[in-house]
Amino acid sequence: MTYEVLIIHNGYSKVVESGMEANCTCTLIKGKYNVIVDTMTPWDGELILKGLEKHGVQPNDIHFVVNTHGHSDHIGNNNLFLNSTHIVGHSISKKNLYFDDPFSEGKPYYIDGDDIMIIPTPGHTQSDVTVVVKTVDGIVAVAGDLFEKKEDLDDEFIWMSAGSECPGLQRHHRRMVLQLADYIIPGHGEMFKVTEEMKNKFFVKK
Repeated sequence: MTYEVLIIHNGYSKVVESGMEANCTCTLIKGKYNVIVDTMTPWDGELILKGLEKHGVQPNDIHFVVNTHGHSDHIGNNNLFLNSTHIVGHSISKKNLYFDDPFSEGKPYYIDGDDIMIIPTPGHTQSDVTVVVKTVDGIVAVAGDLFEKKEDLDDEFIWMSAGSECPGLQRHHRRMVLQLADYIIPGHGEMFKVTEEMKNKFFVKK
């Protein structure tokens, strides 16, 4: 099954006098199973509904809601998707039924075999996950705040200043995802293509 990866909203983050202004990237994966990744803040419901409608999708068409982690700018509109299975970090549930998670054992959760899977990528928080999707253009990793934005490949202060519960783990999983993906959708920036230069820069020999 061919999947499309569609951006509902490009995230951003910037330091301002009183703190930080930020909102996350919201992504729609459309195909046999429809998946929405990271549902922004509670003030963004109308924006998400309009974005879904643009792509011919209604909330009841969404099979899975995935939040790459549990921060408030990534989970704000989960309540729009009441017929979906919800995966919030390492928590997997539908309504009041909670399922065993494979992430704590370092294993993926498969939505559609290798075509869509969710892998554990802790670091930013200890329960971060990344959605990996096969498309006609290559492998897309919807990585949440594992990557803040493309620019943090050259300046790690960007992702560290956004908060990291375990910088060592985050560095490890950043390298892993760079080797795995052809494109990365970061938590607070536009999708970018992974170049051979990027892969080589962060490649660590075993």
